[in-house]
Amino acid sequence: MGGAALVLGAVPACSHPGHPPPPPAGTPSATVPVIPRAEAPYLPREELVAPVSQLINDAIAVPRLPGAVVRIGHAGTIVFSQAFGARRLGDEPALDSLLSPAEPMTEDTMFDIASLTKCLATTVAVLQLYEQGKVQIDEPVQIYLPEFNETNDPRRAQVTLRMLLTHTSGIGGDLSHQGPWGLTAADKADGIHRALTAPLEFGPGELFHYSDIGFIILGQLVENMTGQPLDTYVQDNVFAPLGMTDTRYLPAAKACGPHLIRGTAIALDPRASQRDECPVGSWSTDLLARIAPTAHDEDTPGINPDFDQLLRGTVDDPTARRMGGVAGSAGVFSTAADIGRYAQALLDRLAGRPSSFPLRQSTLELMTTPQQPGHDPAQLVAANAAAQQANATTPNRADPLLAANYPAISGQDLRGFGWDIDTPHSRPRGMIFPIGSFGHTGFTGVTLWIDPGSETYVIVLANVIHQRGGPPIAGLSGDVATVTGRALHLYGS
Repeated sequence: MGGAALVLGAVPACSHPGHPPPPPAGTPSATVPVIPRAEAPYLPREELVAPVSQLINDAIAVPRLPGAVVRIGHAGTIVFSQAFGARRLGDEPALDSLLSPAEPMTEDTMFDIASLTKCLATTVAVLQLYEQGKVQIDEPVQIYLPEFNETNDPRRAQVTLRMLLTHTSGIGGDLSHQGPWGLTAADKADGIHRALTAPLEFGPGELFHYSDIGFIILGQLVENMTGQPLDTYVQDNVFAPLGMTDTRYLPAAKACGPHLIRGTAIALDPRASQRDECPVGSWSTDLLARIAPTAHDEDTPGINPDFDQLLRGTVDDPTARRMGGVAGSAGVFSTAADIGRYAQALLDRLAGRPSSFPLRQSTLELMTTPQQPGHDPAQLVAANAAAQQANATTPNRADPLLAANYPAISGQDLRGFGWDIDTPHSRPRGMIFPIGSFGHTGFTGVTLWIDPGSETYVIVLANVIHQRGGPPIAGLSGDVATVTGRALHLYGS
């Protein structure tokens, strides 16, 4: 196996990004040096404070969410960074399982970033293999993973890596959670087998159909090609080069410190003895105090030992959870500051500036432009023209801060490698950033949107599902993106 991941510890909350906390103590990777944290200059823009704060505070008051952390970068600087509301609600148990006052949200809160895992970790790893000549984007999946098509099905033989990366493979959305697999104990092998043998629901390349299964398969591809567990590989080859020391998978099996495991979920055990030192490749349960809890575990009553317990430090996604917390589709935890580092390094690399982003500029250009089968540069032009016309003639009356239509042209779904560009999931773009900017959402309540044209990124991290019945974050994130564009006077707004 290759170098192991960092051991992370708790870090005190920081007041603002001008004074970042010191890197958490731990045992560094055996082979990969961790790049020192590089913080972009903090130059707050006063014109952002009122509109962004009002949107988030109003959403908390409704209540749509318990709290959030928002970070906005523009022109190489951090122009807004603030925590709002509560990390844990007062009517939910604390780490010691007792009820206690609500915990305030802090800027260094770690979030389960759900499907942001796909673009921040898995896609970068696959494209590194592409740069090394180990995989080809338009080769069939079965070449690299023969189990994908052991019956020589001619339709499955047409499924390529491009289709997996753009959610156009025809594979269904997620694995079935019926039955006991992976509930009483993690069963990654069964999850991988289920993903590789999942049936096609549509013809390969025919249409966009969002698929967690496709990215589970891509995660397995990375493991097969590198000979390393996915979490170890991305820690050493994606997060470490970027100085993302607060970003990692949190598999329960690699936890170090006082804890217990219920089925596949981790919980703090204050009665257990402390360890003086954690081994390389593990993670410290000290982190749990800084992690935003998500929802109660509602997976399969009667079988699941963790049923109805609050998830905190265990991935919310039930498939990734049943697989032990590490999948190509979900499982990574991170902070707004680390995701900001990722976004700024990506913007710098795209612009040809010095950058630690672990992909070449030409590869990033592929990653962040439309790449679905049949893609054509004219699609972006047509989509932007359609959006401008619709916004002017038939504006979105339900939410005036959002565009009239997502996607701008019905039936024309545009996806990069891993990234969303213009689909029904593109509401975090708002209505100022052009179609051609890109981003992603995560079910737990997290979004990232990046616009190279204006050198801007918008990060909204919230544990929306910690509040029962909390609505998706995408619309609120789009509102934040729109008021950001207007406050910064982007594109003549």
